[in-house]
Amino acid sequence: MARATRPIPELYEAARAGERRALGRLLTKVERGGAEADQISELAHPDAGNAHIVGITGAPGAGKSTLVSRLVTDLVAAGRRPAVLAVDPSSPLTGGAILGDRIRIDEGNDPGEGRRSFIRSMATRGHSGGLALAVPLAVRLFDAVGYDPVIIETVGVGQVEVDVVGAADTAVVVMTPGMGDAVQANKAGLLEVADLFVVNKADRPGADDVRRDLSLMLDLSHMTGQESDTGYRPPIVMASALNGDGHGDVWTAVDAHLAHLDDTDTRSARRRHRIRTEVRARLLQAMSDAADHEMSSPSGTEWLSKAERAEIAPTHATDQLLEQLLQPTEETS
Repeated sequence: MARATRPIPELYEAARAGERRALGRLLTKVERGGAEADQISELAHPDAGNAHIVGITGAPGAGKSTLVSRLVTDLVAAGRRPAVLAVDPSSPLTGGAILGDRIRIDEGNDPGEGRRSFIRSMATRGHSGGLALAVPLAVRLFDAVGYDPVIIETVGVGQVEVDVVGAADTAVVVMTPGMGDAVQANKAGLLEVADLFVVNKADRPGADDVRRDLSLMLDLSHMTGQESDTGYRPPIVMASALNGDGHGDVWTAVDAHLAHLDDTDTRSARRRHRIRTEVRARLLQAMSDAADHEMSSPSGTEWLSKAERAEIAPTHATDQLLEQLLQPTEETS
């Protein structure tokens, strides 16, 4: 006989009590979105706000997952309860995700039910920036049920990856020698948002060149904008996650950045920015859904047909649809 589905408040309390299966079910509902996800947000919000949120980004193949696995192992050994949200690339056609990150991270941890860490992969589902709309809520849920720190790992070094800073207290950019990562990060604007640089695979030729290029970029342009305002300069840590070298220095630098945020009273400002970023993303999604609904309405279909028949310009059709969207009529009766 199938077990009755537990209501969300019961699942939430079970997750707060440490039940991993309940947390997994809540995360699935978060990823699906809708009314249930909104209910989870309402429950989690009062209990969240304690965890250190760390965003880790970098080009595919930079060794981020191996580095994260090392960090999680160290954090668990130190008595911490880390959670990892691995945001995977999605197919623009199917929404499917490559879940290899979760597999690689899990390999380094005890898979038993009593494990202190929690690793979850989530598909981007085409949302720009590599961060799904569900990610902020998933992070809040991890925070609310007692995980700290919460690590978000995302993929790619592009303009959209600067969104990481909107979901993190500390943004870590991972680079490797021989891939031109420093130049790409400069073009993408990641130097402006990074709080810490990790030159991974530092045992390979060219690692010192990457460090030199990063230092030069920071020296010449003060890209971060933080050094002149707060006296903070993003450190550059050399590491080789595969060999197990330097990962301790990485988390030492992460902790130092958190201390800097607290000392300068800028942690709360980052969190306010995170809320604003989430609200804006949700507003844009809601407006996009409303626009799609308006375009498929009888009057919207008529305006589109007129534009397609070249009876009116697309700009005119847009103006008419926008007017209907902002000032809905009683046409739906």
